[in-house]
Amino acid sequence: MPQQPRTYSRVTRDVLTLLGGLIRLGRKRRKMSEADLAARVGIARSTLQLIEKGHPKVEIGLVFEAATLVGVPLFVDEPSRLTSEQSRIDDKLALLPQSVRVPRSKVKDDF
Repeated sequence: MPQQPRTYSRVTRDVLTLLGGLIRLGRKRRKMSEADLAARVGIARSTLQLIEKGHPKVEIGLVFEAATLVGVPLFVDEPSRLTSEQSRIDDKLALLPQSVRVPRSKVKDDF
């Protein structure tokens, strides 16, 4: 039985297209060819083209590596802030339960 193609929300598709465009813009501003950036990332030129088009099937690590190499900021405006941001997230996660369970039945509390 053939698999159904995965569908992505409009927001996801738009963000992927935006990130791909930012990577392409950064590459061009740095006067890098597709072949140059692809070699730096360690991928085929065709994969870089998919990244720049915002294709959702490209490995996220490759997209982030390409973005980093051309100067596209990821999550923070300064890379040195990533460690402090990660610590902040870790602190928040420590306050939450380790797992989330869906209750099996509704609690009857109408005495």
